[in-house]
Amino acid sequence: MTVKIGVLALQGAVSEHVKALEKSGAQAVTVKHPEELSDLDGLVLPGGESTTMRRLMDRSGLFKAVKHFAKSKPVFGTCAGLILMAKQIEGRKGPHLALLDIDVKRNAFGSQVDSFQTTLQIKDVAENFDGIFIRAPYIKSVEDNVQVLSTYEEHIVACRQGRFLACAFHPELAGDSRFHDYFVKMVENEKQ
Repeated sequence: MTVKIGVLALQGAVSEHVKALEKSGAQAVTVKHPEELSDLDGLVLPGGESTTMRRLMDRSGLFKAVKHFAKSKPVFGTCAGLILMAKQIEGRKGPHLALLDIDVKRNAFGSQVDSFQTTLQIKDVAENFDGIFIRAPYIKSVEDNVQVLSTYEEHIVACRQGRFLACAFHPELAGDSRFHDYFVKMVENEKQ
């Protein structure tokens, strides 16, 4: 069964996510308008700048549409996508989509010049995944219903809560589709 997964195409490494999803066996499409969500089985919220992405989502009508979509379909957020999905964001008066029962810290590892790569162990995904962190957030805390998938220096950098998956790094830039494989399997299981 081939699933159809959209990548929010407002900012970020959209084409890299599309390639990784296709390598994982999904049909991947870009999403710029609310109506493009209607026939999707899952959605990826890529990196970028979370406040700008929210503004663009509001302007295009995608914010309400994605919130509605997430009531029944899987969503995978990477970097800024993770921030959009969090219920709490340090230093911000309220969440964006509020899908994940987590508290995040934006730009937690520093600015652009502090970007780095490290090998991560990701539960159920890989023992050795190349984590690429670019102005990355981290997850300060999770509720009991959230499964921690990976940590770096005692900070949570990947998690799953039911049909929602999120990470603080950029798996689409690693040239390794195993994290996308995991999401595609989540989407397939949800569709059955």
